[in-house]
Amino acid sequence: MLKGIANAFRIPELRQKLLLTAGVLLLYRFGAYLPVPGAPFQDLLSAYQAGLSSSGAMAVLNLFSGGALSRMSVFSLGIMPYITAQIILQMLQAVIPSLGELAKEGEAGQRKITQYTRYLTIGLALLNAIGYLFLFRSYGVSLANAGAPELLLDVLVVFTMVVGAMIIMWLGEIITQRGVGNGMSLIIFANIMSGLPTSLISSVTSAGNIILTVVTLVIIVAVIPLIVFVERGQRRIPIQYAKRVVGRRMMGGQSTYLPIKVNTAGVVPIIFASAILYLPAQLAVFFPSVDWVQAVANALSSGWINWVLSVLLIVAFAYFYSSMVFNPTETADQLRKQGGFIPGVRPGAATAEYIKSTIDHITLPGALFMAVLAVVPTVIFWFTGNPLIQAFGGTSILIMVSVAMDTLSSIESQLKMHNYDGFFK
Repeated sequence: MLKGIANAFRIPELRQKLLLTAGVLLLYRFGAYLPVPGAPFQDLLSAYQAGLSSSGAMAVLNLFSGGALSRMSVFSLGIMPYITAQIILQMLQAVIPSLGELAKEGEAGQRKITQYTRYLTIGLALLNAIGYLFLFRSYGVSLANAGAPELLLDVLVVFTMVVGAMIIMWLGEIITQRGVGNGMSLIIFANIMSGLPTSLISSVTSAGNIILTVVTLVIIVAVIPLIVFVERGQRRIPIQYAKRVVGRRMMGGQSTYLPIKVNTAGVVPIIFASAILYLPAQLAVFFPSVDWVQAVANALSSGWINWVLSVLLIVAFAYFYSSMVFNPTETADQLRKQGGFIPGVRPGAATAEYIKSTIDHITLPGALFMAVLAVVPTVIFWFTGNPLIQAFGGTSILIMVSVAMDTLSSIESQLKMHNYDGFFK
C-alpha cells in the first residue's frame, strides 16, 4: 500500500490530481463549519443541536450533511439536492422517450442531461433552504441581527444555502473531471468520515458502552473483507468468436468471457433509497408544528417501516440501475455483429434473454446483501442507541469501502499506464 502511494506521487499528472482532490475535500469540510449569516451564539446553537439530535429524521439528514446542518453552515443542504435531482432525471429517462433518446446520444446527450440536472438541483436546493429556515425557527433559533430587517436576513440565509449547494455540486464535478474518483461519492465519504471520531468518543465515554464499542469495531473489521469479496465478485459468461477469413488471414476463433458483477449497481441503490426515504423528512421541515407530518417523517426515517421500505427500495433500485447500465439487447446485438456467441445459445433474441436472465439471477443476492448490510445495523442502533453504530453502520461501511475501492482502482489503472506497481497484486 505504501509503495503504491509513493509510486502515485512519482507521476506528476497523478500527483496533481491527488492534491486537487484532497484540496477540494478540505475546502468542502471548511464550508461545513462556516456559519450562515446571522447564525446564533453558542448557547442557542447548543439548544438547536440538542433538539436536532432528538429527531430521528433530522439526525439522519444531519449525518448525510456531515454535521453541517447542526452547525447551520453554508453547506447545510449537503449533497442531497444534487443526488435527488440525479435520481429524478434517471427515472424520467425510463418514462419520457425523448430523455431516453438523449441519454443514448453519447457525450452531447450527457452534457444536456447534466445541464437539466443542475437546473433541477437549484430548484430542489431552494425548496430545501426555505424548509431549513422553517426548521431553524421551529427550534427557537432567532436569526435576527441588530440593524438588519428580518425578511432581508431570511432571504440572505436562503440565498447562502442555495449557493452552498451549488458550490458542493461544482466541487463534486471538479473532482470527477479533474481529480481522482467520483466526486459525489467522495463527498459522501468525507461526510461519513467526519462524524466517525466524535461518534467513537461518544460511544467510549458513554456508560456501559465500552464493550459494545469494541464489539462493533471487531464486527466492522470482519465485515470489510466480505464487502470486498462481494464487490469484486462477478459471473463470467463464456464468449466464443467464430472463425472468418479476412483477405488471406484467418480471424476470430478465440474464446473470452463477458463479466457481469454480482453488485453491478454498487452503492447507488442504497444512496437512492436513502434519498427517497428521507425526502419526507426534508418536506417535514416546512411543517414543524404539525404533529402528524413529523410522525410520518420519523416513521419513514427510522423504525420497522423504514427497515421494510429500505429493503424493498434497495432491491428495486438495484434492478433498475443494472438495467440502465447494462442493456442485454444491445450487448447481444454487438456480439452478433462481431461474430461472437455464447456456446449453446442462439445469437440474437435468445442471447439477449440469456444475458438478462443471468443479470436477474445475480442481481438479487447482491441487492439482498446490500439491504441486509444497510438495515441490520440500523435495527441494532434502534435497540442500543450507540452513536458509533449510527455513524458507522452497514450503509456507511459499504459506501466507504466501495468508494475506497473505486478510487484505488482509478489510481491503479493510471499507475499501470506508467508501468508502476499499484496497490493490488
